[in-house]
Amino acid sequence: MINKKHSRLNVLLEFFGSMNLAITILVAIAIASVIGTVLQQNQPYNDYIIKFGPFWHEVFQTIGLYNIYGAIWFLALLVFLVLSTSVCVYRNAPVMLRDMRQFRVNVKEKSLRLMHNSQSWSTEKSSEEVEKTLRYFLKLKGFRTRIKEHDDHRVIAGMKGAWNRSGYIFTHVGIIVLCLGAYLDGSFGLTIKEWTGRIIPEVRDIRADQVPATARLKAEESGSFRGSISLQEGTSSKIVFLNIRDGYLVQELPFTIELKDFRIEHYASGQPKSFESDLIIHDDLLDKPLEQTISVNHPLIYRGYAMYQASFGDGGSNLSLVAWPFHSQKIQKIDVNVAVKEKRTLKTSAGKYTLELDDFKMFNIFPNTKEERLETGKQFKNFGPSFTFKMRDATGVANEYHNYMLPITQNGRRFILTGMRNSVAETFRYLHIPMDKDDSLDRFMTFHALLHDQIRVKRIAQTSVKAAMGDINKIDQKMQADVVRSMMNLLTLFNQGGYVAIDQDIKKRVPKDKQVKVAEAYVKILQNLLQNTFLAVLKQEGVDTKKSVSDEDNLFFEDAISALAGIGAYGSPVYFQLAEFKQRESSGIQITLHPGQNIFYLGCLMLIVGIFMMFYISYQRLWIILKPESGKLMITFAGSGNRDQREFAKTFAVLVSKAEKFTTGK
Repeated sequence: MINKKHSRLNVLLEFFGSMNLAITILVAIAIASVIGTVLQQNQPYNDYIIKFGPFWHEVFQTIGLYNIYGAIWFLALLVFLVLSTSVCVYRNAPVMLRDMRQFRVNVKEKSLRLMHNSQSWSTEKSSEEVEKTLRYFLKLKGFRTRIKEHDDHRVIAGMKGAWNRSGYIFTHVGIIVLCLGAYLDGSFGLTIKEWTGRIIPEVRDIRADQVPATARLKAEESGSFRGSISLQEGTSSKIVFLNIRDGYLVQELPFTIELKDFRIEHYASGQPKSFESDLIIHDDLLDKPLEQTISVNHPLIYRGYAMYQASFGDGGSNLSLVAWPFHSQKIQKIDVNVAVKEKRTLKTSAGKYTLELDDFKMFNIFPNTKEERLETGKQFKNFGPSFTFKMRDATGVANEYHNYMLPITQNGRRFILTGMRNSVAETFRYLHIPMDKDDSLDRFMTFHALLHDQIRVKRIAQTSVKAAMGDINKIDQKMQADVVRSMMNLLTLFNQGGYVAIDQDIKKRVPKDKQVKVAEAYVKILQNLLQNTFLAVLKQEGVDTKKSVSDEDNLFFEDAISALAGIGAYGSPVYFQLAEFKQRESSGIQITLHPGQNIFYLGCLMLIVGIFMMFYISYQRLWIILKPESGKLMITFAGSGNRDQREFAKTFAVLVSKAEKFTTGK
């Protein structure tokens, strides 16, 4: 029974101490670490779905690639690596330590002669004199020596570079210490708490004080973490948020962080040059608050917590918006004052909508076109302030918008940009709204409102048809009415969905072989009505339209039609124009705690020292047997080294040559 137990133990030790097992585990950990470095960890699931698609997202989620360092299989790999390395140390360290202390003075002459590096010669000198000479010679060469008297001979054993053997121990123990540090600095503690149900990440967008206890971590229970907090000037926080996949946890801190001041410098192009924060640490353990400025790569470290300047953003800027109505025959502008991250309920022609202001940017830097670079000599252009928001209808469906404050110039014409997308998976599709000569939206909005005034547009249509048909209307007024009706129907379709809506209507009602001709006719009819409506706008402005319309007005008309054709798909009943703003910035601070950091560094140091010892310290042994024979002293000199054997053979030849010279005097 005892033998069976020992046999099983030996099998386990043999398995865990296998070099093949250790190398396999190391390769698996290396591959996992590369994936964990390339693939950003613990991001919202929506980001992964957008990047990889639903199918691969599910695959990667199942095998734990989104939190590799907290995955059970990665923890198992570390455990196996520690076991394997520990068994290797357990089995080999005592032998190596013993080998470092033993000089093997009981070696046999026959064994030395059979060694690859071995040489023999004789001398007339006495054994005592030769012994003294050789021991002194070996000492000069860095060898420690021991001597032992036997019945008919004397053995001198030398050893050099014994620390090479301890390199193996340092390397393997360093791996164990590294794994321990990785465990302390990893997210295994959080993973275990999540497995056992002690913590449940919060997924709702609620205030920090409303987060339940199951999603909060006490300061006294702090393990390793990396979180972030956004602070506005004059505000403070005693918590930090930890991103956990599609949710978050609230980590409490044992002290309070206050942002006294935040500063940012910009290049002439508007790009950020540098930014820094003045922090104040309030702690009962301090006699007075600790004040320190942090900047990129210059953190504040207090009680093991490292506070880094990570980013900056909007801290609740106040915006004054002008809401221009779409799809309405009246221009009733509404002034809306709202701060970033706030919501406003608006009554529109399409019902109640909720404005959710998400972000404000003071600068938007984009590369210049090749022509602009040649003209201005600048690589980048600042598009000025912009804001991002959502418009959510009564059913909860929302579209996201990105509006710029300042108009841009393209081909000598001025436009204001407003972008829209249905989800974060899409890119913004921008509507270019033309500006009039006063850099105002008045002309465009007047034109847009007039196109929705059915009574006035019908009069314009009737007048234009009557002028085109002349005396025919006296003979056939029904034809005139049909043409006006067609104009109004086309205009209704255009107002609803632009040219796309007209094209869809043609495909639905007209045979395929006649669709092209009908489309050409419809475009001419609609174009006539749009032109006459635009002339009415110009007359309203006091322009004498009996004379030729200027090229500038014609270009405006073309740009306005392009913009009007896209309003149907815009998805919002209003357009928000940024009139004024009062910027308020916030500082993004990343806070980390690594209790195993020093242990990890110790493991790295041990690993480096161990590898250096193994690769750069040569472990060499020498043996010399002095044996009197026939009135002479026979000397047998042998040696071995664990490094490059060819190099050791050269070293051994030099040692033998000098030793022979010293002992024979020749």
